[in-house]
This record gives sequence, C-alpha cells and structure tokens, in this order.
Amino acid sequence: MNKETTKTLPVLDMSCAVCANNVEHTVAEMEGVKNAVVNFATHTLTVTYDGDVISLDKMKTEVQAVGYDLIIEEENASEVQEDIEAKRYRLLRRNVIGAWTFAIPLAVLGMFFMHIPYANWIMLFLALSIMLLFGREFYVNGLKHALKGSANMDTLVALSTLIAFIFSLFNTVYPQFWYDRGLEPHVYYEASGVIIAFVLLGKLLEERAKRNTSSAIKGLMGLQPKTAYRVSSDGTEEEVMISQLQTGDLIRVHPGERIPVDGVVTEGVSSIDESMLSGEVIPVVKQAGSKAMAGTINQQGAFVMQATGVGEATMLARIVRMVQEAQGSKAPVQRIVDKISRIFVPVVMAISVLTFAVWMLIGGEAYFSHALMSAVSVLVIACPCALGLATPTALMVGMGKAANHQILIKDAYALENMCKIDTVVLDKTGTLTEGKPSVVDSYWFSESKKIYLDVLFTAEKKSEHPLSIALLEWLEESGASMIEVDNFESCVGRGIKMNVKDRTYWVGNRAFKDSFDVQLASEAKLVVKDWSKKANTIIYYGCGSTLLAMIAIADSMKMTSPQAVGLLKKKGIDVHLLTGDREEVAKATAKEAGIENYKADVLPEGKEDYIKELQAKGKIVAMVGDGINDSQALARADVSIAMGKGTDIAMDIAMVTLMTSDLLRLPEAIRLSKQTVKHIRQNLFWAFIYNLIGIPLAAGILYPVNGMLLDPMLASAAMAFSSVSVVLNSLRLKYTN
Repeated sequence: MNKETTKTLPVLDMSCAVCANNVEHTVAEMEGVKNAVVNFATHTLTVTYDGDVISLDKMKTEVQAVGYDLIIEEENASEVQEDIEAKRYRLLRRNVIGAWTFAIPLAVLGMFFMHIPYANWIMLFLALSIMLLFGREFYVNGLKHALKGSANMDTLVALSTLIAFIFSLFNTVYPQFWYDRGLEPHVYYEASGVIIAFVLLGKLLEERAKRNTSSAIKGLMGLQPKTAYRVSSDGTEEEVMISQLQTGDLIRVHPGERIPVDGVVTEGVSSIDESMLSGEVIPVVKQAGSKAMAGTINQQGAFVMQATGVGEATMLARIVRMVQEAQGSKAPVQRIVDKISRIFVPVVMAISVLTFAVWMLIGGEAYFSHALMSAVSVLVIACPCALGLATPTALMVGMGKAANHQILIKDAYALENMCKIDTVVLDKTGTLTEGKPSVVDSYWFSESKKIYLDVLFTAEKKSEHPLSIALLEWLEESGASMIEVDNFESCVGRGIKMNVKDRTYWVGNRAFKDSFDVQLASEAKLVVKDWSKKANTIIYYGCGSTLLAMIAIADSMKMTSPQAVGLLKKKGIDVHLLTGDREEVAKATAKEAGIENYKADVLPEGKEDYIKELQAKGKIVAMVGDGINDSQALARADVSIAMGKGTDIAMDIAMVTLMTSDLLRLPEAIRLSKQTVKHIRQNLFWAFIYNLIGIPLAAGILYPVNGMLLDPMLASAAMAFSSVSVVLNSLRLKYTN
C-alpha cells in the first residue's frame, strides 16, 4: 500500500545556498522520494515520499553523510530547531564581536603602521587569532566539503583567507626571497582577518533579517496555547500539556483564554473572537452543539467542549502546515537560480585561477602581489547567498502577508502566476452568493401580521422542507412564537396546511395556492413578475381562499461580490460565471454581480470543459469555487482558488484558499502576487548585477584604465552587503501597500 506523505523538516548546519542545493539533491536522489525542496531562507526541507520504501531515519542518515542534519521528531521539531538556531545565533554574535575586536587593530596596523618594529608578527598573531578562534567553522566546513569533492561558500572564504595568510606568512618568515629579486615583500594579514570579520557580520545581519521574514508563521504557531484544562469523569479539572490531549476529551475553557483544540461545545454559553480565522471582528455566540476552533479567543463565559481535532488535526495546525509548505515550495524562476547556484562555486574558483594566470602572464613575477590579491578578491566578492536568498525571502514575506489577510497560498507557483491571470471563472453558490437560501423580500395583504407570523412560525417548525430553515431564521428575527395547532398535514411537493381555531392555514408553492382557488390582484401580479425576474423562489401563505402574504426566498448575493467583480474588471481581468442553476437564476445573478459572461445548467464536467476552451484561446484562467462539484474545474485551472467556508475537497485541490470566503480577498491576493513577483525580480536583478560587476572589478579589469584594484577587505564588505540588501528588500514588502 502506498504511504505517500509530505513532511516539512528542519535542516541544520547549512551555511549558504549551495548547501541547500546539496541537501536537496541528496534527498531527491533517494529511492521512494517523489519530491524534495530545501528552502535556504527557512532552513527547512519539504519532502514528499513513499513511507513503504523509505523512512525519515534513512533520509537523516544520508543527509548526515554529506555534512548536514535533519530534525525528524514529530512533536517539537520547530522548538528544537528554534533552540538550536538561537544557540547558533548567540555563537555567531560572540564570534562577530570577537572577530572585530581583533580585526580593527589589525586593519589599522596593516594600513597605517605597517613599518613599526615587529608589525608583521603582531598582525600574524591577530589574524591567526581571528581565523582559529572566530572563523574556525569556515575551515572545518570547507575541509568537509573538499573531502567529499564538493564546494560551497565556506570553501571560497577558507581558500581566500588561507591563500592571503600563507603568502603573508611566507613573506614574514622569508622576506629575503623577494629582496633577492629586487621586490618588496608585502603582507596581507589584514585581508585574512577582516574578510572573516565582514563575512561573519554579514551572516549575523542576514540571520536577524531572515528571522523577520518568518514572523508570520511564528505568529500563527503562537496562537495555540501550550496547556489546557481537561475535565475528568468526576467533574474535576487538571491543567495538562496540549500534547497529552486526545480526541473525545472534555476541556473547560475559561474567559479570556485561547481555545486549545478543535471541538464541539457540550456545556455553557459564550462569545468567541474568531477573527484570526474568519477576519470578522464581531464575536460569535457559542452554545451546546456549536463548533469551536483552536487559536480563537473565548471572550465571556466559561464552557466545556469535547475535542474533535487535536495536535496536527486542528484547523490552526492545518493552516500553519499549509503556510510552511507554501513557504518551502519553489517558484519556477527559482529552479533557474538553483541550476546557476549548483555550478557557481566551481566557476568562481576557475575565474580566480584564471585571474591569477592572466596577471602573471601580463606582468610576470613583478605582478605576483597584484595577481594574488586579485585572485583572492574574486573568491571573496562572489557570493551565491544573494542568489539563494533572492526568491525564498520574498516568497516568505509575501505568503506571510497573505496569511495575515486571511489568504492561504499553498505553493510558490500560485503566488508567482496569480499576477498573470487574465480570466477569472466564478462558481455561483457559496462563491458569489451566501450559499444558503434566505428571505429577501415579503409582501403582506393583511395588517394583522403578528398572529399570522405566529401561525407561519408554528407551521414551519413542523415542516421538513429545505426552505423552512430560511423562513424560520427570518421569522425568529420578526419575534414570532409557537402556538397551539390542530391537524398538521404535509403535502409533499406542494406545501403544508394545518387548522388553528377551525380555520385552515396553508403555506406552499404556486400550484398549492391555486388549489385553494386564490386569485392574485394586479398589484400582486406585478410583485410576482418582479421577483421572478430576479429568479427568487416565491412562497404563498394564506387562510382558506384568502392570500395573507407572499415571501421571496433566494440565495442572496454576498454584499462584497459586486465590488470584487468590479475591482477584477478594473485590473483588466475578464470575469465569467458558471452555475448548475437554471438560466433565469444565472442571468439574474450575473446581472446583479456585474458579470457579462455566464453559463447556466453546467455540470462538473462542463465546468472543466469551459476552462479548457478558455485556455485553448490562450487565456490564463483562475477558477474560484467552494464545492465538490467545482473540484474538476479547480484541478484544470492555471490557478485554483477555494472559499474557506467550502468543502475540504475544494480546499485540498485549490492552490489558494480565501479563508473568509469574501471575494474581495481575490483582488487583494492578485495585488500581493504582483508585489511579491516585483520584489523577486528586483532581488534577482541586484544579485546577478552584483556578481556580473563585482567579479570583473575584483579581477582587476579597471587596472589598465585607472590603476584601480579592489582590496580584498572591500570585496568582503561588498559580499556581506549583497546578501543583507536582498533580505532587507524582501522585508520592505511587509510595509508596501
């Protein structure tokens, strides 16, 4: 039996984008793994695998073999990763402070006091201290990769600083070699030490910035409390950890507390703030039988609930998982970047060797120092991290921002392609409309409404017709109440009738009305004609041959739907309506929403065919639906969007979920997509331009023109700045309107 599973696992010990590629390639090549994606920005691996063929333990072993590690514990993986990363951050901060404590006097000595007695030996001590005490990780990781026949950013840092240091050490111990050739023996200890200091500082700033990119997911995870009050069989309660709760447990929730799990209220009444799920700020009243969701806030009364979903089975956990997997997914443009990153370090090392060779060919031994420093500068300035961070950091911020707007985006493909949509196809029921029938109008022929409302309320309480729910909701708001009745009778397919104080009251359709020989006045006929144009269902209510009232029932349009359609059209997007409802209903709904293109009586297969036809015309189509009948069309569309209050099947298939089921979120999602893609392009542009300009400058291309050579220290500062600037540009997306 196939046990295909998708997991998001924290990855440890990655230092650059090349490391992420190494881990991804290692896992992807394993038998039983269907898909593997490593996100360098979040240090996570999202892997889809067959549990019958491969285990997480085996993946962990393989990843460890190439120099990294995975956290595969189910319960507290994110906490373990956070703890390890916090320790790593503290160590990095200590190394930065230590490195700069030695690097500043080293740089001052190297630039201004290089001729004082024993200057070279003092600088040797300072540089060696930085390399061994604070930059040791670069050399350890570089050696590990070298032994495995691979290379990463640590390799570039280790090579460049070692070359500069060994050359300087030779010149300190044996300066006569150069004097005999009529040349001055130069030392570059400051380059070795300051390069490490700058790289460490860049990593520290990068880590701080990256923490902010994941603030949205941390905020979501923080919505679930750590403990809950479990009620035992004798009625006593005890505080337990969330991980100890099981389905069926009774839990007491006190005023002001967050609800710990999904469940059903069994005892008590309260109002709950569900804004984190629905976006609605008005609290929702809950009583016995009402559903309560994890992460929402109990406002007033205490109540007892029975757990129906705990741990990973809660709606909140599902949302967190969707956002995590989405942030870990890769946009199509990232695939190109990954291919470049894979060959980046070897290419840079080759350019460095070529730079040295060209300098030596041009100037011979006299240009040895220039050749060496230019080769070192090439190694230092080339940074694959900026390329590796360009896309994932922007995606993380964009998806986090979307989640805060109750828009859940499942993968990077959807986020990158939403901005390309030129056609939106909307389902009617539950998408444009509320998805349930309600009373939209009434016309009364009698002034004495109160007694007639009570009779109608009593009749509908006894009815089993689907429309009775809509009537009852309306009647309850009117203040109607139950009365004593005689001889209630249900006439299937037509209506209901009953006796009250020897008078026969009836409620039903047009045919039922006609059976009582009721004639409509001219004014009533005009009302019926108007309601029919709007495709309303008309309920007739009378007593004997006297018509008391007419009531119009319809699946009413959501208040924001016409506005959302208008915004989409302003963006130049064609809007289409598909519905399985009859022609007059489709026409009336389309007119009310402001949609010109509509099609009625469409079966699920027909919806899919309709989207195929649009795609055949070159259209990029988004399908928005909420039910099982939309699942085929959702799967066929270029971008699929589900309403959050729809079925689980629609949400599972869709790439995007609008949690509030408010269509106004769709133009917002498209706007966020455009902003995110814009930032990705900016990041990639600057990351590529930085390397395209920086590497030739470091190689000394301007030396013949103006005698300019890029100092390795400046090269290391530029490299550190490139990664930080990319992350900061992604964070700017947070504050873009």
